[in-house]
Amino acid sequence: MRICFISRRFFPTISGMSVYAANLLRELVRLGHDVTMISQFRGDPLGTKVYGGGPPPPVPGVRVIGLESLGEQRGGDFEADIAAIVQTIEQEHAHRPFDLIHAQYGYPPGLAALEASRRLGLPNLVSIQGGDGHWVGLCCPTHKAAMLAVLGHAGALLIGSRSFAEEVRQNHGTPPERFTIIPGAVDPERFHPRDGWRPGALIEPGRPLLLYHGRVDRRKGALDLLDALALLREQGRAARLIVSGIGPDSDVVAQRVEELGLAELVELTGYAAYDDVPAIYRRADIFVSPTYAEGFSNTILEAMASGLPTVSTYAVGVVDCLRNDENGLLVTPGDVPALAEALGRMCADASLRTRLAQQAYDEAQTLYAWPTVARQIAAVYERLRGTAPDNAWTMPDEVAPCRYREQPHLL
Repeated sequence: MRICFISRRFFPTISGMSVYAANLLRELVRLGHDVTMISQFRGDPLGTKVYGGGPPPPVPGVRVIGLESLGEQRGGDFEADIAAIVQTIEQEHAHRPFDLIHAQYGYPPGLAALEASRRLGLPNLVSIQGGDGHWVGLCCPTHKAAMLAVLGHAGALLIGSRSFAEEVRQNHGTPPERFTIIPGAVDPERFHPRDGWRPGALIEPGRPLLLYHGRVDRRKGALDLLDALALLREQGRAARLIVSGIGPDSDVVAQRVEELGLAELVELTGYAAYDDVPAIYRRADIFVSPTYAEGFSNTILEAMASGLPTVSTYAVGVVDCLRNDENGLLVTPGDVPALAEALGRMCADASLRTRLAQQAYDEAQTLYAWPTVARQIAAVYERLRGTAPDNAWTMPDEVAPCRYREQPHLL
């Protein structure tokens, strides 16, 4: 099958979307599909600082087309970028026709997929991920209409978890039966424990090393984690911390480290190329994700596959893969004292770390391996193949003001 895959962000941008796309593309090629990826990217200084940026790199077996998000960079003109995506799909289809369009992220790629499908008569599906399920569409009438178009009229909607699907239902009224729930996944060949791994054992006895890896964003709990670390220190239970990644709050995190006097305990490593990420997990003893919401957390799956016990939250997209005191420890998002207590417990209790790390590792190997998940997605492609798109959607003529037009790097 010839597939057009539209990505909101791809490498060199480090994000869950990039990881998802890279693994899915690899597996689709293994399954014999002919794939073209059209990927948006930020090329401006602000976008590059927040996300990492620049054109997408080659992907073995995949035709890769990078489209710089010029409209977004000019002040949140997402409509211009959608038009560029649609035009590119039309040009590629005229050269070699596609069988199906798969958009990653509901907006802007999902709306671009719907428009391209309308013009070309192709079936489409959309993966709802991260922020466009949590907050896009709650910001202005234009983005509300866009999300309702995608959620109501895409040929299929893929989503990573039941809790995330329920949040989208609450936000937009989408019937649960519209969703095909396919969990996130991890590449166990890339993410695996360090040599000589013993579940729960500290690399340096008495000096536990915590890891936060991913988008450095207060919505991911990055600031809460620093406050919890300071509280642990006050209680005489100080641990060390690596903060790996960049994001909209990278500067705020660095400032908070200085304000709290944590410089001797916290290592801010900044941007990490994807090939370097497995080694970062293997440096640590305990993974921490104090997030407020996820679609389905790639970083937690990577930590599980890397043999790390995890402290996270009772958040959308987390509760579907972690169960408190069974394969991780969970606290309420934003509850800094509870987070500090869970971290202190994990640092002090070797038998707890052993039990949680082993259970999480076993589940990563059996439930969340990419070959299994990719076959589920390919089955959706086969179901849609040859079907007509649903074109009964419209968008308002006027574009409403929106916080994402004022600060498009937050979308």
